[in-house]
Amino acid sequence: MVFSITRTYFPEGTNGKLECEGKFICNTIELPWKNNETKVSCIPEGKYFIKKRYSKKFQWHLEIFNVKNRSLILFHPANNALQELNGCIAPVTKLSGPGLGLMSRKAFAKLKEFVYKALDKGESVELIVQF
Repeated sequence: MVFSITRTYFPEGTNGKLECEGKFICNTIELPWKNNETKVSCIPEGKYFIKKRYSKKFQWHLEIFNVKNRSLILFHPANNALQELNGCIAPVTKLSGPGLGLMSRKAFAKLKEFVYKALDKGESVELIVQF
């Protein structure tokens, strides 16, 4: 299964459109691009893999692997990139400004359902991040 995020960059944050094989899933918010600096930048454009991950803070969520010079890049709910993200990607139902969105938990549940279904069938899940 292949997901893609098509981004629009702003100084205050990065907005994206997340699709799976041509089907719109949700919007995304991220930190602005700051040369892949840890905790202050969105991740570079490229191809990654997604796996399930559990933590006390986020419960069951998604981790993005193979990000150069970065670790623990996650998909998790957030509505304000600058206040709630450290380099991760937040699915949102609706964009409300650069790096801002609404109803993130609803969008995250939808994304998680798609990804978990594929992973439970033994499929690999790829993420392509592009401009």
